[in-house]
Amino acid sequence: MKPTEFVTILAGVALLAAGPVAAQSTTAELPKQLSWTAYDTGSAGYNQAVAIGAALQDTVGVNLRVLPGKNDVSRTEPLRQGKVQFSATGVGGSFMAQEGAFEFGAENWGPQPIRVLLANNGGAINLAVGVAGDLDIKEFSDLKGKRVAYIVGAPALNVNTAAYLAYGGLTWDDVERVEFGGFGASWKGLIENQVDAAFASTNSGMAYEAASSPRGLFWPPIDPDNAEGLARMQGIAPFFVPNKAKVGATIDGTDGYQGAGYAYPVLVATDATDTDLTYNMTKAMVELFEAYNGKAPGIGGWALDKQDMTWVVPYHEGAIRYFKEAGIWSEEAQTHNDNLIARQAALKAAWDELKAENPENWDEAWSSKRRAALEAGGFSVVF
Repeated sequence: MKPTEFVTILAGVALLAAGPVAAQSTTAELPKQLSWTAYDTGSAGYNQAVAIGAALQDTVGVNLRVLPGKNDVSRTEPLRQGKVQFSATGVGGSFMAQEGAFEFGAENWGPQPIRVLLANNGGAINLAVGVAGDLDIKEFSDLKGKRVAYIVGAPALNVNTAAYLAYGGLTWDDVERVEFGGFGASWKGLIENQVDAAFASTNSGMAYEAASSPRGLFWPPIDPDNAEGLARMQGIAPFFVPNKAKVGATIDGTDGYQGAGYAYPVLVATDATDTDLTYNMTKAMVELFEAYNGKAPGIGGWALDKQDMTWVVPYHEGAIRYFKEAGIWSEEAQTHNDNLIARQAALKAAWDELKAENPENWDEAWSSKRRAALEAGGFSVVF
């Protein structure tokens, strides 16, 4: 639905393209009211969304309402229903929603036509499993037999945790799985000695809280030269890459933490989201970057020159329009994007066929149908 009330954004900016660009006045039209979903309060994603909202309010008078969601499904449902325009999510609400995997493979979900606007690719943070500092754990293999948080309805968090366990040669069967209803609850559980390890971004507010608690916090390392461990890790979560974080709880002011990371948060819409709205949201995010840069830990990764144009989820045509104007959209990026959209179409067609068949064992049937459709289309099979 096209927005009916607009404000004009006038700002002097320097476009963050490949080379230096002179500051200029630009315009972007946005509704006076915007709504995003984001991770739980206290998370890095939520804190960054709030900082961006403050910049929009202070600079151009746009009111951004940030709705925290406990898990990937609760963040994605309002987007699917059109109750929010965008979601600042992670790989769960983007890649896994696109794939129709895990919770998104349920009969009332299926592969979603997710489209990316921008992503935080700062590299300053890691997405990691933190452990209580009072356990004397040194490596991920030391988690054997320990209590590890599992978030109901959050496949991204759980797959990511499983990937770290795999790096250490472990599976969920090797640890005590402790279920929580949301991200924040899992970290409160770590602080209150209900669990020993939980997944978060290193700059999460909850991680800082855990680090200052009596139990303390430790991030076990990922060795970029450990080829076997990385192969196990990426076999479960191919979007992970080794990364040395400079920002986060217990990390600030040090030489950094050698772990792993991926884009987070990721600002997404759906293919049905209005193109003009998406174009202007992308434009405003870029052109007002200096207004929110530095206002939350790790927020600098939203810069235009840090965007990955060949990521695992396609970009929205509105965002692409802006990228073309900025001179950073290439033929390679377009070919990659077209292939990802074709992947989504193949998954949707397989889903529709299976719904018509109405199998008795839905989960098993969809898992098989999904993998077969990807293989038949020549697409990589993940999950």
